[in-house]
Amino acid sequence: MKQTNNENAANRTSYVGDNYTLGERLFKGEVLKSLPKGWSKLHEEGYIHIHDLDAYGQTYNCITFDLSHFDYEHFKGKKSRQLPISIIQYFEAMVEDYGNEQSGGMAFANWDCDLADILTKLGFDSKDEASLEILSWTIREFILWCNNNHTRMGLTSYYVTLNLGLADTDLARYIARATIENFRDAGDLVYKPNIVFKVYKGVNRYPGDRNYDLLVLSLKVTAKKMIPTYLLCDCEEDRNTDPRLLSIMGCRTRVVDDLYGKNGAIGRGNIDNISINLSRIALEIDKEYRSSSLEEKMETFRKRWADIASVTKDILLDRYKKVCAHKADDFPENVHYKMWCEDFSKADSLADVFKHGTLSIGFIGLSEAMEVLSGRKYWSDQETYMYALGFVKYMREYCDFLRREYKLNFSLLATSGELISGRFTKIDSKLFEPQCDIFSKGYYTNSFHVDVDSGLPAYKKLQTEGLFHVFCNGGSISYIELNEAPLDNDEGLDELVEIATNSGVHYLGINFPKDICNHCGTTGVFDECPTCHSKDITRIRRVSGYLEILDGFTDGKKAEVKNRRGN
Repeated sequence: MKQTNNENAANRTSYVGDNYTLGERLFKGEVLKSLPKGWSKLHEEGYIHIHDLDAYGQTYNCITFDLSHFDYEHFKGKKSRQLPISIIQYFEAMVEDYGNEQSGGMAFANWDCDLADILTKLGFDSKDEASLEILSWTIREFILWCNNNHTRMGLTSYYVTLNLGLADTDLARYIARATIENFRDAGDLVYKPNIVFKVYKGVNRYPGDRNYDLLVLSLKVTAKKMIPTYLLCDCEEDRNTDPRLLSIMGCRTRVVDDLYGKNGAIGRGNIDNISINLSRIALEIDKEYRSSSLEEKMETFRKRWADIASVTKDILLDRYKKVCAHKADDFPENVHYKMWCEDFSKADSLADVFKHGTLSIGFIGLSEAMEVLSGRKYWSDQETYMYALGFVKYMREYCDFLRREYKLNFSLLATSGELISGRFTKIDSKLFEPQCDIFSKGYYTNSFHVDVDSGLPAYKKLQTEGLFHVFCNGGSISYIELNEAPLDNDEGLDELVEIATNSGVHYLGINFPKDICNHCGTTGVFDECPTCHSKDITRIRRVSGYLEILDGFTDGKKAEVKNRRGN
């Protein structure tokens, strides 16, 4: 399928997909028209972005599967060598069915442990070499299926995340190793699913831990393919949560604390999220109060953000109530698979299910906002940095207030901005002329991230961003940008994992440019293949959590990639 350049880099061109896209755009317009004028105006004018408008009031966002509800009866009587194939086929069907009944990603919280537990309970013979070989082969096929399948809506791949690393049996260790190795060996054009390695002391973090060898293997593969990424279970944000309950959904979504007693991600997900354009608020303040002190500007910044956040809260609540008003029959696959922590078919109301999910207020452009207000990069000036940190803390405190006030799991999300990083900039650049240049690069910086061209060394970037993570309980990530693949430098990556953990980073990704010659398969960084001199090149990059082909990125994200400098 041909790559297409639109709102989603995961999309491919097809007859069904093209027709779906046309209908989707029309439907999004109808949704905006149906909302109160003040709400739709905030979205249209670029103060906020209501994500997945086509799903508004129709469905929820994402889920981490609760495999304690796995249908064992379906597999009873199958022979050991049949089990891996049957189970993986079941997972593929489940991913497809959920992928067309929700708007976002799906996660396996403990891929290695849970799959091993399922196989063991069904009588899988882990001593039989042939059975193990079949298991490895089926894992490889699942990886290829996740990478190559674009049947969601006729054009999109399924957002699947495999969290692993806590393997507690020989079979679970085999599954973890087979998953990492098969991903490594599947080829450079295989860059999905997202694989997340959970780093946890006493299990895999240090030499002598039972799974340290798996961490080393994981780091070697990351050095080649940018995956796995790393969930740092010992960071300040997560250290008091059982790591088996932690899970990354999609590119960064975090679901942990639950007002209704189901703490942890398993069987839960995000219901909906809306992102606020911090740069827009700062630009308006700069235009009106340019001669005011930074303290005065920040006070106004907090007040205006709160005004917008209050309306954002109303939109989230409206969307939540409309989803809860549906019947269980509107979610037949959820009824069938029972992967939420509550049974759809037994709930008096879907609010009994969705109350366990999160409602997230996101943000983008903190770096640009602080530069507009202070005239300085927040990461290069201590005073501005403290104001930036204090502002993110303020946003989190507001979300915590909403949580208490409405008895729902409001959270603060450090937004990834595949679409909005460029969309917001295009709107704002026509309206404002700030003293500092934040527009020419063509995008706003994701969430609280340091600018991609900062030139900060890796350790400093992690230390600078690390303190923000604890406030972003809806999800966050920090990246290290390298100029080329760090092949044979897994020890260096191990050091970065340690620095990130000790700096407070919750979730870590390693980025570097990866170019692949479509004629001979040579990889590296080049415009012309150094081996066969072909210019037919596929470029793999990460900008919003998932790896994708550069040609399909939005204009804003292409501009970001062009502007990147190594840490």
